[in-house]
Amino acid sequence: MALMIVILGGGPAGRLAAIRLASAGREVTLVEKGGIGGQCLHYGCMPVCAMNDVARHIQAAGTFSELGILRKAPDLDFEALLREMAKVQETITGVLDKETRDAGVEILYGQEGRFDGREVVVGSERLIGDAVILCTGSRPALPDIEGIRNERVYTPHSLKTMKALPERLAIIGGGIMAAEFAYIFSRFGSRVTVISRSGFLKNLDETIRKRAVRELAGVEIREGTDVLAVRDSKENLEILVKNGGKEGVLACDAVLVAAGLTPNSGMLDGVTKRPNGEVIVDDYMRTNLPGIYAAGDITGPPFLTPVARLQGIVAADNILGQHRKMDYSAIPQALNLGYELAFCSDNNPRAKPLVIPGVAGPGTFWAVPASDTGFAKILVAPDGALSGMATASPGGGLIAGYMALLMRRHFSVHDFSDFIEVHPSTDGVYGLAKYASELLKKHEKR
Repeated sequence: MALMIVILGGGPAGRLAAIRLASAGREVTLVEKGGIGGQCLHYGCMPVCAMNDVARHIQAAGTFSELGILRKAPDLDFEALLREMAKVQETITGVLDKETRDAGVEILYGQEGRFDGREVVVGSERLIGDAVILCTGSRPALPDIEGIRNERVYTPHSLKTMKALPERLAIIGGGIMAAEFAYIFSRFGSRVTVISRSGFLKNLDETIRKRAVRELAGVEIREGTDVLAVRDSKENLEILVKNGGKEGVLACDAVLVAAGLTPNSGMLDGVTKRPNGEVIVDDYMRTNLPGIYAAGDITGPPFLTPVARLQGIVAADNILGQHRKMDYSAIPQALNLGYELAFCSDNNPRAKPLVIPGVAGPGTFWAVPASDTGFAKILVAPDGALSGMATASPGGGLIAGYMALLMRRHFSVHDFSDFIEVHPSTDGVYGLAKYASELLKKHEKR
């Protein structure tokens, strides 16, 4: 008899788990209140990609205009951008829905499900399953600030309701999300101020952080600054800020809160959680309750779509009896500005860095006059093992993904001796690995 599996949440974790289980012959019911695809499609990755594409186009057109190659720079229609972006999101939603149903998954739309400690409940109906996977995702973290719920204060979830491009935009947050929106809106033409309670991008590789600050030239970044209140004035908003004991007022037309994410677990009872709402799981994605699993953003950072997908698959595989562990080593990440600023590391303290400027190629050829071709960086352990990488290039994210896999497979720089890359390319990482191999060999001969 086929097992009945209930999955609460149709984001990356829940959807991939559902497909995995249905493909293995299990009966799967997926409960999703809104559109399938989760935060990534509707509020996160995809909207950022959509707006970033336009921002990069504006930046590139500006460069070509300065060089006299193009005679006119593009003029943004912000309302059209949001409208057309929503149409594409709707198309992607339809594709994901069909793909999931074609795998044999039953999808229940329209009502928010909850977990009562035993079963998933949708309205008055109880869905009794042999196993349950909780994948209710996350929501924007909203700081406890006076006036933060003002109608002109937006989050990534409400950004689509913005009526017009703000002339002056204040962004509250100091992480990757804040940096990406700062780049987008500054290229759109807004005057952007980033207000970071601590250091801006403080947890990133220092080379990546410096590169990001360079790409955000023109954006005012206020570090070590607390937001005390957001208040209406006659013509704009006023933000009361405090830095080092000194208070001040910042005037703007809109505020975007980009202060990270928090687990959306309020509808989940019975499972053990941390004080911030994270559902506690083991390496097999099991909660404290037998047969109840959790995956994706409700289990906490790093809040990355590929991690959520893998967590969902690991949970599914364990339901199928495979006893599979989740591997969090060398997770690749990217910060998307003008270039993709991508990185991964195994945090080996003995690894040494090698850094070179980025190479000229697709997407960087016209950056040569400004000496702005990005960079490539690797971290090499004394025995030649790859311990990390970072790059700023048009295809940095793709490079980081493959390099992370090689790191998990314990590749060394010597394994690149006969590697042949595609040319032309903007990737300097693989060539840098070859160079590191030669340096180590010369050192060993001494």
